Amino acid sequence: MPQTSFDDRPIAAPVGSSGPSFASPAAARPGPEPVPWFANLVALLAGLGLGASGTLALSQESRATLSSLSGVLDATGRLSGVLGTYLMAVMLVLMARIPWLERTVGQDRLARWHRRIGGWPIALIALHVVTVIEGYALVTRTTPWSQFVTFVLHYPDMLAAVVGFALLLVVGVVSYPPVRRRLRYETWWAAHLFVYLALALAFAHQIKTGIVFLGHPLAVDLWVGGSALVLLTLLTSRLAMPIVVNVRHRLVLDRIEEVAPRVYALTVRGRRLDRLAVSGGQYFQWRFLAPGLLWHSHPYSLSALPRPPHMRVTVKALGDQTREIARLEPGTRVFVEGPYGAFTRHARTSRSVVLIGAGVGVTPLRAILDDLPADVAVTAILRASTPEDLVHEDEISALVNARGGVVHHLVGRRHEVSLDARTLRRLLPTIRTSDLYVCGPSGFTEGIRHAARQLRVPERRLHSEEFSF
Repeated sequence: MPQTSFDDRPIAAPVGSSGPSFASPAAARPGPEPVPWFANLVALLAGLGLGASGTLALSQESRATLSSLSGVLDATGRLSGVLGTYLMAVMLVLMARIPWLERTVGQDRLARWHRRIGGWPIALIALHVVTVIEGYALVTRTTPWSQFVTFVLHYPDMLAAVVGFALLLVVGVVSYPPVRRRLRYETWWAAHLFVYLALALAFAHQIKTGIVFLGHPLAVDLWVGGSALVLLTLLTSRLAMPIVVNVRHRLVLDRIEEVAPRVYALTVRGRRLDRLAVSGGQYFQWRFLAPGLLWHSHPYSLSALPRPPHMRVTVKALGDQTREIARLEPGTRVFVEGPYGAFTRHARTSRSVVLIGAGVGVTPLRAILDDLPADVAVTAILRASTPEDLVHEDEISALVNARGGVVHHLVGRRHEVSLDARTLRRLLPTIRTSDLYVCGPSGFTEGIRHAARQLRVPERRLHSEEFSF
């Protein structure tokens, strides 16, 4: 039978070999504050751009052109094509990993907005294809198929645009939730690279055949300039900045320690880590430059703030890639992107914090403990199936006890040790005036958030962040 525990005393965690101590005070450079004005500016510019794009698409229309069915179809095609392309650019910006946007909004919210927009660009571009072909076919008194062949054979760059549209359809299929859930992350990620190729293939035909651009150099300059800005943003945030960070810090794997069954703490060593600005709770995209892992990138939160020249991430061996990570040799080069995320002390609204974690989900909470101001009161709730599954429990207990706080251990199976509203009220009498940081499996996190809402905890005090695709 599993052990069931509501004990508030520390439970001993597995002890590994000696190595860099993450129990000592952190010496990392403080992570920058969120930048709300930047997020608001991006939202404002996105809205203005959408309106400007629609105005541009309809700028050549008149009452005469809209008096016939073919004219209406052509206008619909131009409007849907321009808006679909613009929304595709917005989706790319949302997932460009712009640091100021990531640490203000959070990757999970950006991903939700990305998915919410998701189907509209493809649907609009499909509408563009259908209505333009049908509209021209009515004017030329031919069949839609004959008109399509004419477009491909006789209009500049139209064949490339057709290939680009086919690639977008592939991305749309793999993004459909029932399909996406059956794909490995790497397959899904590789398929999404087609978006960049699709937009590149379709770009020339917009400028060369679009009526709104023919003979209108200002419209061409604005469209090309906006596209170049999106491209520059992507190249800077997704390529140039990570290269600069990795050249500066030159990270290598220093050691691996099993801290719980199938849970491994990976300590990496690097140069100038005192200059790495990071907040507790943030994550990096980790890429281990070893055979079989070179093309795999995983979002893992730091499990402590850096102690130069070391920093640490703790992962659970679940899939094939994470099992391979646990077998890496010291000295393996490591490439990171980040830090990212808004799951930090900056989201705090009170001087009382509750950290609630399950399994390996406690790792960002452990790092947040390093980063909280000394005058913040802390209570921690650690959930696990067995005592051995409590990850970094010794460090968390030591840090919370040093603040005069309490650590609650909930050990046992879910049906035996529930963490519902009644339990939260008993363990946390001041829950309504505290900030709750929750991390664990998605079902666990959502269950805690639901219980907290039942206890009328304000939404602004519920903090969580999910890494999903």
